[in-house]
Amino acid sequence: MSDAPLWTALADPHRRAIVALLLERPRPVGEIVQACGLSQPSTSKHLRVLREAGLVRVRQDAQRRVYALDPAPIAELDAWLTPYRELWNRSLDKLGRRLDQTAPDDPEEPAPKD
Repeated sequence: MSDAPLWTALADPHRRAIVALLLERPRPVGEIVQACGLSQPSTSKHLRVLREAGLVRVRQDAQRRVYALDPAPIAELDAWLTPYRELWNRSLDKLGRRLDQTAPDDPEEPAPKD
């Protein structure tokens, strides 16, 4: 899978909203349309982009199309983000240590309640 379609698909806020909905559970198109407040043609276009990027799968259920997340591309994205997450964690740890160093030694404690 090429990364470009994945990033392009997730760049749009409507498509991210659809992904968030599908994270909860698979949904038919009509339910996605209603939840997102988009027109049916617009929702279908967004779902097509997500499907082509490999983020969602579709299955036919009688007359309805039901969409579900495909976890594989999300796992690939998570693996790609891991070194950046570690970088942020190290930076936040350094900030925490610095704040601890600059905090007053004896902060005023509230009076005990009797």
